[in-house]
Amino acid sequence: MKKSALLIVLFLNGILLFSQTKEEQTIKEIYKSSLTNSKCYSWLDYLSNSIGARLSGSANAEKAVQYTKSQLETLGFDRVYLQEMMVPKWVRGEKESAYILDNKSKINVPVCALGGSIATPKNGLTAEVIEVKSIKELETLGGKLKGKIVFYNRPMEPENIETFLSYRGCVDQRSSGAKEAAKYGAVATIVRSMNLRLDDFPHTGNQNYGDLPKSQYIPAAAISTNAAELLSKTLKNNPKLKFYLKQSCQQMDDVVSYNVVGELKGSEHPENIMVVGGHLDSWDLADGSHDDGAGVVQSMEVMNIFKNIGYKPKNTLRVVLFMNEENGGRGGKKYEELAQANKEKHIFALESDSGGFSPRGFSIESSDAVFDKILTWKPVFEPYLIHSFVKGHGGSDIEPLTSKSIIKAGLKPDSQRYFDYHHAANDKFGAINKRELELGAATMAAMLYLMDQNYSLFEPK
Repeated sequence: MKKSALLIVLFLNGILLFSQTKEEQTIKEIYKSSLTNSKCYSWLDYLSNSIGARLSGSANAEKAVQYTKSQLETLGFDRVYLQEMMVPKWVRGEKESAYILDNKSKINVPVCALGGSIATPKNGLTAEVIEVKSIKELETLGGKLKGKIVFYNRPMEPENIETFLSYRGCVDQRSSGAKEAAKYGAVATIVRSMNLRLDDFPHTGNQNYGDLPKSQYIPAAAISTNAAELLSKTLKNNPKLKFYLKQSCQQMDDVVSYNVVGELKGSEHPENIMVVGGHLDSWDLADGSHDDGAGVVQSMEVMNIFKNIGYKPKNTLRVVLFMNEENGGRGGKKYEELAQANKEKHIFALESDSGGFSPRGFSIESSDAVFDKILTWKPVFEPYLIHSFVKGHGGSDIEPLTSKSIIKAGLKPDSQRYFDYHHAANDKFGAINKRELELGAATMAAMLYLMDQNYSLFEPK
């Protein structure tokens, strides 16, 4: 009896060892393919340098749709198709202008309009400035804000190792600052750029007016971190200084745009859908190589890797390039709307939208039990320096997905330099390291492979 039990244990251990060895070997092939036979860097080169900035509703966004669709059609998908939707179209207009008027001196400052903002009067506006560190301070100041420019100057906290925590800790100044200041009669808002580094690049980003009537909208702009430091210092010496701002942006009527989808039917469970994606649109100050050209081409590269190593997923794989993440999120919403209409079952969604830097791990949205099972894969990733597995948000575009028991994950690259480039004019192709980009694509492919091979472990019993 003891001998039989021992043989069973040895047999099961042998199966486990064989399975682990097979998985390790396949993942080794995945990384080798990405580092030696990848297309993602050349795809990004074209997307960034031949097409450029891709704000939703723009001609370049449409070019990006057609280009990525044509490239997906070369990768062996069963079908490649577009998902139509209406997206906002916001146009920046002429280059913005701003300067500090301190007594008789005029100091130019780097500035850019925030996405969704209205224009200033044609000749610009000039007003005194009141500096605040939070939206909450507006309540205390009340009527003192009438006719003033509100200057939001709460910096990103440098002590956080995870820089997205610092971003989340101050981004409300950008997204809601104008809406809240307008309630107190302010004539405009300027915000310190969301950037840990002191430099001369203003960083744009979306802002919204919420339920304010259009008659109460006020212009909203961002200034560089160096300019914010200078303005704050100058205000201390001269609280009555004035600030000049001119911008000519405008919100146009919505236009038609598309998500781009490549679909490969699963060999065993075609009804189960795994999604990998990034967002195709970018802000308009640069070509958006990190945000989110990198995520787009890494998602495309997952299919290229599987093709190169001859791997056929058991579950259906979709590469989804979402439109309009930056100023509306309509691509993710449209994808989920169609998934609901078609009664689709999504089992896993993986997003890359944190830059093309060295991959460090994943942020995972799941139950505790599922998360604990995923943690057992950490040893498989360790040879590739992937070590950070945390519970957290998967991504904005996959957030709307509501399939029962779906597991969501976001690729976590090293974030220390990400906000140097985020939504700024220096987010260009030259800021991308080819090897880091390829390692990120391989890490995504490895996670999708493991999820595909082991999905039965996660199915509700």
